[in-house]
Amino acid sequence: MTYLVDDLGEPVPLGGPASRVVSLVPSLTEAVEVSAPGRLAGATDYCTHPSTLDVQRVGGSKYPDVDRIVELAPDLVLANSEENRPEDVAHLRANGIPVWVMAAAASVPAALGSLRRILTQAYELDEPDWLVEAEELWRAVRPVRFHAVVPVWRKPWVVLGRDTFAGDVLRRVGVANVYAQDAERYPRPDVEELRAHLRADADLLVLPDEPYAFTEDDGPDHFPDARYVLVSGRHLTWYGPSLVEAHAALTEVLAGR
Repeated sequence: MTYLVDDLGEPVPLGGPASRVVSLVPSLTEAVEVSAPGRLAGATDYCTHPSTLDVQRVGGSKYPDVDRIVELAPDLVLANSEENRPEDVAHLRANGIPVWVMAAAASVPAALGSLRRILTQAYELDEPDWLVEAEELWRAVRPVRFHAVVPVWRKPWVVLGRDTFAGDVLRRVGVANVYAQDAERYPRPDVEELRAHLRADADLLVLPDEPYAFTEDDGPDHFPDARYVLVSGRHLTWYGPSLVEAHAALTEVLAGR
């Protein structure tokens, strides 16, 4: 038995390379399936990539069917400290199922470092080519071109605040988040406060299509005088193989602003 340690310092007892895994995080699902095809036994309903993935579904990330996961008898469950509830992780561990919890990454390097540990330690893989390429693409931090407000939800309005992966993604392609120094990781300002920022110290509104599916109507309807850009939520918030295409995609979107 090998005792690994996850990002939160908790033991992950494995009898060998993980071969029957349930992933509760879309980004991790894509990363492990691309890197070690065929070793996933289950994933959430929101694990949409790769598009060819054909495994048992175990509900949503926030409220998975824990009993169904136990029935699948995985040798490892992959979770995230921000997306998954501690009580579900505790339930799985109480049933003898090892769980690797990835910490909520505050930067691209931190996310890729966590993924490297999962893939090389739990899966005993060599470093995948996509991870090496992503590290190279995202190493540089470009000069600031825009100062942005970045909503991720409506009703109530929620925006990117301090120490978020998505905020670091934007900063590395030249977009500074005006809420980056906020006390909260996900502040909940009212719409008037957002409008005030867009009049004073922000010159761009960044609207992703997940977790809330913002559309072109959300910019003009709520912020009629603001310059805005629609971006793929997957490119902005997913860590994994999508980071390779995300760098060029976000650069191209911002180039037209």
